[in-house]
Amino acid sequence: MGASPLTSQKALPPRTELAPHLDAIAKLAQSSPMVTVPEGSFLMGTNPRHSGRNGVAAPFDDTEQPQRRIWLGTFQIDRDEASLSEYLSFLLGQHQSPSEELQRLMWHVITVHLLPDYVLAHWPALYVTWEEAEKFCRAQGKRLPTEAEWEKAARGSDGNLFPWGNNKPVPGVAMFGQHHMHEIPLVVATDSGEEGQSPYGARHMAGNIAEWVQDWFEIDYYVRMPERNPPGPMPGRYKGVRGGSWKSNLPMLRTATRNGAIPDQRAATIGFRCAK
Repeated sequence: MGASPLTSQKALPPRTELAPHLDAIAKLAQSSPMVTVPEGSFLMGTNPRHSGRNGVAAPFDDTEQPQRRIWLGTFQIDRDEASLSEYLSFLLGQHQSPSEELQRLMWHVITVHLLPDYVLAHWPALYVTWEEAEKFCRAQGKRLPTEAEWEKAARGSDGNLFPWGNNKPVPGVAMFGQHHMHEIPLVVATDSGEEGQSPYGARHMAGNIAEWVQDWFEIDYYVRMPERNPPGPMPGRYKGVRGGSWKSNLPMLRTATRNGAIPDQRAATIGFRCAK
């Protein structure tokens, strides 16, 4: 489920040389606009009888079955994934330090790859645990989206395979299938991605960074979830992660593909967006 081993929860104060960069990046923070997903039903999951046994339309695994028509009330979701500048601004406002993993990554890309602060400001937030993502959203008067909300916002009402429709991605539509040593993320700016946006205008819901959702992950939840506003299953071991990342292969970009990770997982492939 998780992409890498568990890492430390405690963070030391940033090294003296990094602190000015954290402040400069945080000052560039701009909240994502939100898009509205109107009330109504949508197709959630995959029906293997209608998708064939092979090809990208086939289910990734049994956890996305059976396909069901689910009704959701109106909600809003951030157009963009939470940015690194927004996340650092939140941490500094809480007098907290970024995780050791994030500090090491930032120091590396600043000193070795010479990435300027204004570029990092538009990166998606990463190395964020589920609890940290939830706290960020709550501080904004929002919350993490439920798994059903995330899927509807990503695919629309008629069961799109990908946010942009049913065609496989072409260059510029999604950031995925990248590999780099030392987990250096090959991400793009959170406020880019208009070409691959969902029917409701949400961006990067396939690739770039995978996203925490509110729900616990349960492999057979689709069999018994309620037809209206499903809240997710009872607590378990994993939290839901949706959308695939910059490292993912094509099947992980499907809007129906499900995944999960231990809630205190930190990874260069997992971030989040908020809803309300």
